[in-house]
Amino acid sequence: MAAPAPLSPLAPTIFAELPPIDGVRLAAGAAGIRYQGRTDVVLAVFDKPASVAGVFTTSKCPSAPVDWCRDMLKGGKARALVVNSGNANAFTGKVGKDATELTAKLAAKAIGADESEIFLASTGVIGEPLDASKFEGVLDRLAADARADAWLDAARAIMTTDTFPKVATAKAMIGDVEVTLNGIAKGAGMIAPDMATMLSYVFTDAAISSDALQKLLSKGVKTSFNAVTVDSDTSTSDTLMLFATGAAEARGQKKIRKARDEHLADFAEKLDALLVDLAQQVARDGEGARHFIEVQVTGADSDKAAKRVAFSIANSPLVKTAVAGEDANWGRVVMAVGKAGEKAERDRLSIWFNGIRVAHNGLRDPDYDEAAVSDVMKQDVIVIRADLDIGKGSAKVWTCDLTKDYVAINGDYRS
Repeated sequence: MAAPAPLSPLAPTIFAELPPIDGVRLAAGAAGIRYQGRTDVVLAVFDKPASVAGVFTTSKCPSAPVDWCRDMLKGGKARALVVNSGNANAFTGKVGKDATELTAKLAAKAIGADESEIFLASTGVIGEPLDASKFEGVLDRLAADARADAWLDAARAIMTTDTFPKVATAKAMIGDVEVTLNGIAKGAGMIAPDMATMLSYVFTDAAISSDALQKLLSKGVKTSFNAVTVDSDTSTSDTLMLFATGAAEARGQKKIRKARDEHLADFAEKLDALLVDLAQQVARDGEGARHFIEVQVTGADSDKAAKRVAFSIANSPLVKTAVAGEDANWGRVVMAVGKAGEKAERDRLSIWFNGIRVAHNGLRDPDYDEAAVSDVMKQDVIVIRADLDIGKGSAKVWTCDLTKDYVAINGDYRS
């Protein structure tokens, strides 16, 4: 196993402190799935059945845990979540299905619940059988040790090539009752969620039905995890889940049953912002990344067209390597706009790097200053804006640069 990558220069200097959430406890432990000398399994226990929602990979080769979660989601209730790192349990046939069943059985026994209330996820190497018997005894200990303040431990345990844990928290009002949202995520490579080795879990004490949660999550993912890419590769294992313990009902919150309930406005806004925060952290930890890139597309034929153009720019290896080399090569942006397959007019296109217009109306900007642009390209955050000037469509996506370290990390991944 290759040595862990050094901490991303784009990592936060301070991690958010996630407060306890009534009704959920967590624990992280070591099952020896792949990594030695580090935690690799997380158990989240819900004291009472929690409402649950989820969105998953659109890959036609989904992992066994994704199949399991899709089936269990129909019940709308969760008593536990088990996540392991080091092995994706994907492309493992009947052995993989049996592993999910055994994991759920062991977790259900450890907490005294039904297997249909257990949700699972695995991340790591594809194609290697997962020995779920390694969870035997471990899940019992985690169930006994689970506590309300183990958020950072949980975020670290689900890491693979990540260089830092991704965590976020927010407060929201539902009526006159304050509720809490906590989120953790992992992901650094094979990131092009299309609901990636991307896993994310959000927990709240709000009292909201599973149906309403699902609608909120499906909407929120469009402008967060479905607007981020590291390398254009959608994983077999992408999972984003939202759990609501309902504990706030005891503090006077009226249970929300419909996503259109006016009392959900602040909660929906805070949930969307938290999802964006976690998604951006994933892009900031892109394997080998040295620059965080925001791509803005305006003036497109439609929002859908704008997003497709934005992803064409964000996924371009030539654009990403130019940013890595701190080269404002706007010709590569022109290329990416042109190949996107959406309506565009060469002589109306304008491009900016970090607020400096470098191309306008199909030509190099008349005030173009190579020295000024080269200077801003040294910044950690690069904003590339392309205005097509043909409509009102707009979109925003996030990515990172593509460096030699990305090749080194992925070349050594199974070594």
